[in-house]
Amino acid sequence: MFRLKVNTSHFAAAAAATRHATTTTTHGTHYQYLQNSKLPTLYFQRSLPRLPIPLLEKTCERFLASVQPILTPDEHRETQQVVEEFRQGIGMELHAKLKQRDAANKHTSYISQPWFDMYLSDRAPLPLNYNPLLVMRGDPRPEYQPQVTRATNLIISSLRFWRSLQANNLEPEVYHMNPKKTDTDNYRRWMAVAPKAFATYASYAFKAFPLDMSQYSRLFGTSRIPKLGKDELVQSPESKHILVMRRGNMYAMNVLDTSGYIESPSVILGRLKSILETDSQREPAKVPLGVLTTSQRDEWAQTREHLISNPKNADLLQREVDAALFCLCLDSEEDGLFNEADPVPMLKHQLAGKATNRWFDKSISLLISADGVTALNFEHSWGDGVAVLRYFNEIYRDMLKQPFVSEATPHTPAHGDSMNVRPLNFEIDDRTKAAVEAAYAKNATIVDSLDMNYLQYRQLNKGTCKQHGLSPDSIIQLSFQLAYRQAFDRYVGTYESCSTSAFRHGRTETMRPCTMATKGFCEAVLQPAQKQLSAGELRAMIDRCSRVHGQLTKEAAMGQGFDRHLFALRHTAQLEGLPQPALFETEAYKRINYNIISTSTLGTDTVVAGSFGPVVKDGFGVGYSIQNDFAGAIVTSYKNQADGKKFIESLESAFDQICAIIERSSRAVKVEQRN
Repeated sequence: MFRLKVNTSHFAAAAAATRHATTTTTHGTHYQYLQNSKLPTLYFQRSLPRLPIPLLEKTCERFLASVQPILTPDEHRETQQVVEEFRQGIGMELHAKLKQRDAANKHTSYISQPWFDMYLSDRAPLPLNYNPLLVMRGDPRPEYQPQVTRATNLIISSLRFWRSLQANNLEPEVYHMNPKKTDTDNYRRWMAVAPKAFATYASYAFKAFPLDMSQYSRLFGTSRIPKLGKDELVQSPESKHILVMRRGNMYAMNVLDTSGYIESPSVILGRLKSILETDSQREPAKVPLGVLTTSQRDEWAQTREHLISNPKNADLLQREVDAALFCLCLDSEEDGLFNEADPVPMLKHQLAGKATNRWFDKSISLLISADGVTALNFEHSWGDGVAVLRYFNEIYRDMLKQPFVSEATPHTPAHGDSMNVRPLNFEIDDRTKAAVEAAYAKNATIVDSLDMNYLQYRQLNKGTCKQHGLSPDSIIQLSFQLAYRQAFDRYVGTYESCSTSAFRHGRTETMRPCTMATKGFCEAVLQPAQKQLSAGELRAMIDRCSRVHGQLTKEAAMGQGFDRHLFALRHTAQLEGLPQPALFETEAYKRINYNIISTSTLGTDTVVAGSFGPVVKDGFGVGYSIQNDFAGAIVTSYKNQADGKKFIESLESAFDQICAIIERSSRAVKVEQRN
C-alpha cells in the first residue's frame, strides 16, 4: 500500500513530451487545457435520472435484515414490532411528506440538502472526523520528484483540469462497463447526435453510465466558513491565486494572469522558489493561524469573528485565503520524510499532524513533503469521492504524461514581486494568540491519542481473486467481519460507502457488510476442528456471502438502500416539528448507526494509501484496497479505546484462513475433475 515507485517503462516518451510542452505557446490549447472533449462536460447532466425514494415497505425490510446479525433474537423480535408500527403509522405520513417535498424540488435529490445540512451543522473538528487523506503514487523519474518541481507540475495540471472544467471541455464522467468497447470515439459520435434530453438513456444502451457532475464546480475556489450552529460554503470561481503554506507562514500566489490564462511553467516555478527563498529567511510562524481550522467549529467561528473584526485581517482572510483556488502545503524536513519501512509517522502527519502548516477548511489541499511525497486532504461537506478521485487521477496522469518542468528547468525570478507573491501578515492580538495555542494543544492531544496500524497481504490480490472467481470487495469485507469476530467475540455496526452518483445530485448510500451470510460463515470457520465443514462447503458459504454483498451493493448504487431513506424521514420529522418516531430510539437503530467498523476504498492505481479517523471513539477507521500484488489496509483507532493492533493481527489471520479455504477447495475440485 505504500509503494511510491512505478514502472518506468510506461513513460519512455516523457523527456520528449517535456521538450514539446516547453516549446508550446502557453496561451495555446495544448497548455491551457487538460482535455478538449467532443462532448461538453455537463452533456448528460440534464438527462440524469432522479434519485428514487425507496418504497417504505422495502426500507423497513432492509433495515430489519441489516440489524439482525447484531441483535439477539429477542431484540430482533422487539424491533420488528416497532418497525411494523412505524410502517403503518407515522412512517407513512413522513414518507408522503418526503415525496411531496421531493416532487417540489425536481432539480435536485431528496438527500442532497439534508446531507449538506448534516455535514455543515456538525460541530466536530474537521481533521480525523471528516477530512480524509489520499496519498499519491510517486514519480518514477528522480528529476521530477523534488518538492518544488513536483509542486509546480501539480499546480499546472490542477489548473489545466480546472480550466477544462470551466470551459466545459472536460470529458463527462461516465462509468463504462466495458471500456474497450465503449470508451471510444464511436461512442462519443453516437452520443453527440442523441437528443440531449435523453442522452443518458442513449448511453445506457452502450452499457455506459453517466454520473452526476454537480459537485465538480466546488473542487476549486471553495472554503468552508465556520459559523455558530452551522457552517457555510463560499465559492470564488474567478480567483486567480492559490494559498501556499510553508512552516505555518501563509502566502497568496497568483497562478492565472489577468485574462485567466495559466501562467507559464517558468513563472509558476519561479514564484514557488521565491516563496521558499523568502521563507528560509523568516522564522516559522509564531502564531500559525491554520491550527484554528482544527478547532471545534463553534469555537473556530467565535475566534474567526474576532479575527476579522480587524479590517486588515478580514480582507486577508476573505480575499486571499477563503477565495484561493486551493491550498498547497509545502512541508519542511522538520515535518518528517517518508520511510517505507515505517510509513505510519508520515501518514499520521498528513492525515492530521500538528496542523501548523494546514488550512483544513479549503475544499482541497495538496500536501507535499520535503522529499516530494504528495497527498490530498479534502474537506468533505461539498462533495464525495467520485469528483475528488477524478481530479486526483487526472492530475497524476497528466503530470506523468507531460510534466512541464523538471529539476533542470530554468525559472523566471520572482523575488520582490509583491503583486504576484504576497506574504499574508495578519495582525495578531493576545486573544487570537491564546486561541491558536489552545487549538494546537487540543489537536496535539487528539493526534497523540490516534493509533495507526497497517497490513500488506500479498497472498490475496487482484490476480488471485480473478483466478478463483472471487469478488475482491466482498472478500475484503468478509475478512473484516471474521477478523472482528475472532478478535472481539461479537458482531458490530459496519459501514461501507457506496456512491449514488448515477443520479442527479446523488451523494452516497450505506452498504451494510455485516449480514446473516457473513455471520454464518464466521461461525462455521470458528467451529472446533471436529465440527469444521469441508473446504467445499465453506467455499460455497463464501460464494453466498459474495452474492449477498453484490446484491446489497447493487441496491445501494441504485438508490435502493435504507440508510438515506430513514435519515431523510427522520429529517422530515424535524422539519415538520413532529416528535421523533420510536423507531429512531430503538437499540437496533442506535447500534446499526454506531459504526465500530467504518470502511472506505478507492480502487485506483494512483492512490498508494488512504486513511481517515474512526467515526466513533471505540471504533476503527479502515482504509483498504486490493492491488495487483497485494491487499492492504490502514486501520486507525484511539488508544485505550479500541485495539487496532489486535484487529490488524486478526485481519491477517482472517486472510490466512480464507485463502487456505479457497486453495483447499480449488485443489479438491481439480482432484474431482481428474477422477
